[in-house]
Amino acid sequence: MAKRSAQARRRQRTAHEYQGQQEESRYGDNVRRLFDEPAWSPLGVHQGANEERETKYRKNIRPQNDAQAAMMEAIDRSPLVFAAGAAGTGKTYLAVAKGVEALESGRVRRIVLSRPAVEAGESLGFLPGDMAEKLSPYLRPLYDALCDRLSGKRLKSLMAESVIEIAPIAYMRGRTLNNAYVVIDEAQNCTYGQLKMLLTRLGWNSTMVVTGDPAQTDLLPGMSGLEEVITRLGAVEQVSVVRFSRCDVVRHPLVAEMIDAL
Repeated sequence: MAKRSAQARRRQRTAHEYQGQQEESRYGDNVRRLFDEPAWSPLGVHQGANEERETKYRKNIRPQNDAQAAMMEAIDRSPLVFAAGAAGTGKTYLAVAKGVEALESGRVRRIVLSRPAVEAGESLGFLPGDMAEKLSPYLRPLYDALCDRLSGKRLKSLMAESVIEIAPIAYMRGRTLNNAYVVIDEAQNCTYGQLKMLLTRLGWNSTMVVTGDPAQTDLLPGMSGLEEVITRLGAVEQVSVVRFSRCDVVRHPLVAEMIDAL
């Protein structure tokens, strides 16, 4: 048995050496195999392959700028938070990530997501499926943030148990949201009446985060109620308002320049 094992090891070693010689002859000195060289990096020649990217997944989220830090502190402190400002500043992602954090720690029993079913300048007509399937295209940004913080299997399980709930704005009237973390996304596409109805759904031991960019509404001029609601409620003690500007953009740097140009 020992002799057979030794012979098998010699054959494996010989085969490995032969394979290495074949690869050396196949890839000459003038050919570089990208993914076998530790010095190569998709970030460019000036950054090493072992250098960590800033966009990697983190279990505990941390702010990228002062505005995000202010938003995270406001969510921990106030039951109602408005996050308004430029696109690409991480408002929606932070709102959803803090909701997952609150759910996982047991501070709330469920997450309620709501978003206006308003197309961005074009109508797709009637969508097939049940209510959740009809709203799925509009809630895709919220799903993306949830998928980044939860595994797909766990997300499906929580949604099947209504721990994570998709709540259309049209059917929110009359509800009381207790022990819940509520996210109202793209609030610039809500009228003043809709926002008043949504904000008064807040129940005991609940947090509501309203995000939006007043400069990018898809409603007719003068119909969006976000800025008016923020102005009226900004002085209320338990309401926090966090403003984002082009300096807080965490997407491509070109986005910040386009915000000024457009």
